[in-house]
Amino acid sequence: MEVLSTIFAIGALACGGVLLLSGVRARLAPAGDAGEYLRSLDESTGAGDTYEHVLAEPFIGRVLRPLGTRTLRRIAGLTPRNYLEGVHRQLVHGGVSASVRAEELVTLQILAGGMGGVLALLYVVLGQPSSRIGVLALVTFPLVGALAPQSWLKRRVAERTKAIRIDLPDTIDLLAISVEAGQGLEGAMQTVCQNMVSPLSEELSRTLKEMELGLARREALHNLKRRTEVAELSNFVLVLTQADALGMPIGRVLRTQASEMRTKRRQWARERAAKLPVKILFPLTLFIFPAIMVVVLGPSVPAIMSAF
Repeated sequence: MEVLSTIFAIGALACGGVLLLSGVRARLAPAGDAGEYLRSLDESTGAGDTYEHVLAEPFIGRVLRPLGTRTLRRIAGLTPRNYLEGVHRQLVHGGVSASVRAEELVTLQILAGGMGGVLALLYVVLGQPSSRIGVLALVTFPLVGALAPQSWLKRRVAERTKAIRIDLPDTIDLLAISVEAGQGLEGAMQTVCQNMVSPLSEELSRTLKEMELGLARREALHNLKRRTEVAELSNFVLVLTQADALGMPIGRVLRTQASEMRTKRRQWARERAAKLPVKILFPLTLFIFPAIMVVVLGPSVPAIMSAF
């Protein structure tokens, strides 16, 4: 117990030192660039709204942003460009690219891996485990620390993709109803943004803002497809751009796409239901079968023991 308490105390002191260094660098860091200033103009300026906006940011951005741009630039310079682009693409797909940068996530991976290495060394030095357990700790702790941010990002991307896939049929239904009622495609998208709160409505709102800034409809829809990378949404955008280029009625196209999306959603639900027997096999074997064997064979154990 004394060894564990010593390890936890040293870990707490290390975290406190990192936070204190972050605060000092935040005061010494220069002001943000023009791009950050222009992005801040879209946010509300009230004190309460600013406080709520800061709390709404992910933990990664709140902790690592005070480190300063110089540290992040140095880490970005040492990291392969392809890896940074891949991380940025995943951040865009997860919907957190506006609050977390690729450099910040890579910095968190390095810090978490280093912290895991320090904890592993403390455990080996103070705990004095066996050589096999010590080597396992020296390998496992840094690896878990380095992979934890990437695991969080992948889970965020999977959740957002699932939400977009589920909301897509209802969104297309509302688009079709709005277009058949006499609205244009932009007006129908605005109706969706006003009546639905989902990741897909947020992406449609961003697409509308791009159109308001002068971007062509085809390019804005193409950017929507690149930001999401959902197969069903990509097919819908492709059909919509082709119908717009060929002059086909948008309402009829939307109605057909809504029917197809509902069929795909039912197929997706059936596919997930078909995977349940395989997934439930492991807890059934590990937890339920042993209990059944104890209940069934338990009363006969004394008789079997007396017979032998």
